[in-house]
Amino acid sequence: MNRLKAESIEVGYGDKPIINNLSINIPDQKITSIIGANGCGKSTLLKSMARIIPYQKGQVVLDGKRIHKEPTKNLAKKLAMLPQKPGLVEGLTVRELVAYGRFPHQSGFGPMSKHDREIIHWALDVTGTSDYSEKDVNALSGGQLQRVWIAMALAQETDIIFLDEPTTYLDLAHQLEVLELLEALNKNQKRTIVMVLHDINQAARFSDHIIAMKDGEIIKAGGSDEIMNPVVLKDVYNIEAFIGKDPMTEKPMCLTYRMVN
Repeated sequence: MNRLKAESIEVGYGDKPIINNLSINIPDQKITSIIGANGCGKSTLLKSMARIIPYQKGQVVLDGKRIHKEPTKNLAKKLAMLPQKPGLVEGLTVRELVAYGRFPHQSGFGPMSKHDREIIHWALDVTGTSDYSEKDVNALSGGQLQRVWIAMALAQETDIIFLDEPTTYLDLAHQLEVLELLEALNKNQKRTIVMVLHDINQAARFSDHIIAMKDGEIIKAGGSDEIMNPVVLKDVYNIEAFIGKDPMTEKPMCLTYRMVN
């Protein structure tokens, strides 16, 4: 039984429907990527399942409980959400920012416990950010900053981490750095990772499960072999895709493509 699922949810902004009667199960302790064209509802699905935005119909269930009825702190102990554009941070060191991840576990404004400090130290260590933990956040590169946000999510000590386009605005090396970090967290810490990705080859390489969306609906969900085929990609992106095999991972990859006339 999967811990997290959406059942017949409908989400919209004002009178504009974005997601229509959508149901999906998120595999436990796996990496799931959500792909699809711009405006198809990828980020909306992620945010609604994380209770960042409300859904009008249906329900999202985590551990047998509807998330909209869960106290915020309780939900934050189970699920962390890293948005596409985290807010600007002024005057904080890396360590101070990561420490904010402990908020759901604290009561009032009391001092941090020994366990809080140990988790912060661990989050910095496992994300490779310890060496610049006393630096001002605004002095970091894009790749370093993304690692720090992930460290803060880890400090939240949740089993499930949602990330909305974690590789956006990063160069190729930093994209690989972030994705390999998430892969290691999944394998070594058994974290359930759910992320929105634009690059379908990255999704195929790093994901155990892929959800392909179009116009607020799921076209196909499954492993990379099920999603990375010309029929599905034509339906999702309106492209004619030529699929080969990644020589490093032996997973399918899109070698090239052209628009369907």
